[in-house]
Amino acid sequence: MALASPIIVPAAYLLGSFPTGYLLMRVFRRQDVRALGSGNIGATNVLRSGGKALGAATFVLDALKGAAAVYLGGVIAVLMHSPASLRNMQALAALCAVLGHMFPIWLNFDGGKGVATGFGVFLVAAPVAALAAITMFFLVTALTRYVSLASIVGAASFPIFAFFTVKGDRPAFYIAVQITVAALIIVKHHKNIRRLLAGTESRFGSTKAA
Repeated sequence: MALASPIIVPAAYLLGSFPTGYLLMRVFRRQDVRALGSGNIGATNVLRSGGKALGAATFVLDALKGAAAVYLGGVIAVLMHSPASLRNMQALAALCAVLGHMFPIWLNFDGGKGVATGFGVFLVAAPVAALAAITMFFLVTALTRYVSLASIVGAASFPIFAFFTVKGDRPAFYIAVQITVAALIIVKHHKNIRRLLAGTESRFGSTKAA
């Protein structure tokens, strides 16, 4: 990984750290989303605080920046004739993009929970598993109206789906990143987990802020 990594790591991190939800709320609502609702810059809080259109735009753009980071990582690896496998280089980009979203340099390293960006990175690196995991997300949301629970279930299910659907070369680092990203997303929901256990978590569509 040595030759391409010094380029892939900062490029993927900076792409991932682009604060989509924060900027959309600043531009269209003249508000700081961090001071609203749950204080998170992700799509769910933007949806609750700024409306469906901004929430949907945040999700799509966060997913696109993750996908772009992984695609760019693969291109850099190919152009630089990296001796590491393409999947390892894509996995490195995926991890850095998600970390960028969660800990963006522009917002004092206080970012989102990585659900949309995580979906985006794996839509390129493991598309079938990513689509299966997002399907789980929507199913759990529809059944329970807990977006946080759906995010946790979707993240936890992704490595399982990847195990059964990814074909060909599956290097250890590639698998480790899948598990790490899923774990990071779950850990980022630690406050939601506490509220779920206490029975105080807000349901999607409720008037109470998360």
